[in-house]
Amino acid sequence: MQTIETYDFSGKKALIRVDFNVPLNEQFEITDDTRMTAALPTLNTILAKGGAVIVMSHLGRPKKGPEDKFSLRHLVPHLSALLGGKEVKMAPDCIGEATKAMAAALKPGEVLVLENLRFHPEEEGGDEEFARQLSELGDVWVNDAFGTAHRAHASTAVMAKFFPHDKLFGLLVASEVESLDKVLKAPKRPFTAIMGGSKVSSKITIIENLLNSVDHLIIGGGMTYTFVKAQGGKIGGSICEDDYLELAKELLKKAEAKGVKFHFAVDVLEADAFAETANTKVVPANAIDDNWSGLDVGPETIRNFSKVISESNTILWNGPVGVFEMDKFAGGTKAIGEAIATATAKGAFSLVGGGDSVAAVNKFGLAEKVSYISTAGGAMLEYLEGRVLPGIAAVQE
Repeated sequence: MQTIETYDFSGKKALIRVDFNVPLNEQFEITDDTRMTAALPTLNTILAKGGAVIVMSHLGRPKKGPEDKFSLRHLVPHLSALLGGKEVKMAPDCIGEATKAMAAALKPGEVLVLENLRFHPEEEGGDEEFARQLSELGDVWVNDAFGTAHRAHASTAVMAKFFPHDKLFGLLVASEVESLDKVLKAPKRPFTAIMGGSKVSSKITIIENLLNSVDHLIIGGGMTYTFVKAQGGKIGGSICEDDYLELAKELLKKAEAKGVKFHFAVDVLEADAFAETANTKVVPANAIDDNWSGLDVGPETIRNFSKVISESNTILWNGPVGVFEMDKFAGGTKAIGEAIATATAKGAFSLVGGGDSVAAVNKFGLAEKVSYISTAGGAMLEYLEGRVLPGIAAVQE
């Protein structure tokens, strides 16, 4: 399969599907440009190789066609700045004669941004005619939007039909797939997965899939208490999914049968309120006081988890182990992040993914100390579940 590195872009117009779904404040200022900066290597590579760049993306969730607050025009000045002050042209729409004329006039080294794809319901509907009209704007299709790769939308998957010999992964998608495969398909052992977050129900399929490949599975966050209660523990007012108690028991049996070691909190920091001002104390994880809730892991658990991580050669982290947004309950998550950073410095491969985990490594200044941070949310989770992602399959076929 051709790659960005091997493809000859000279004189070609590259239609690049990026994920510029960035947060904007009320003044339409970008509050986090991570997704935009993640696409820069692909954009700059194509421009350096003599191509013209046509950027396609969605922004927000427009419901009734065009809405100014979701217009990609708000992103143009910042994209221009990220590209070193290069002029960035803005199309009036993503299809239509006026947009087609702007694309046709584009010269090598120039950049054109198409208007929000989701201003047309055909985008999310995976409409083939809409994909065909988009395809007429360029000579080659580059998918660099891993965050939307789990959607079979017109610009993320259906487009492939119109570029049988000229379809490529962008550098971001290629690195995401390579890093995830390094974890899921060829991990150096021992392989430890840390699964946090509040609900077992949202992570069941991932846990089941990981049981086929991990050596150690650390469970943290609110999920802890469903497992603790399933084993007869007293969890007070801690978050718990009673409908999943039997499933939790089944997962433990499956893990034992596969030789996977489950690791849970043995002590927790309990609080009498969900607040920074709450009274707190460290108690056994299976003996939480009535009307108190476990909001972070305790010191013995931190030592246990850190030891497992320190002895691992491959580490996957998805989800915090406590309410890290509040400093009072951030100690466990920070310690986990630091343990991963230390293991990485000693040669382990570490992948961090999921909004809360990424927010945690950024909060604690650890982003540069892990091997790879996935920019995707739902797409990464579905990949971890073992699902085929339409946006990936479309390029590989």
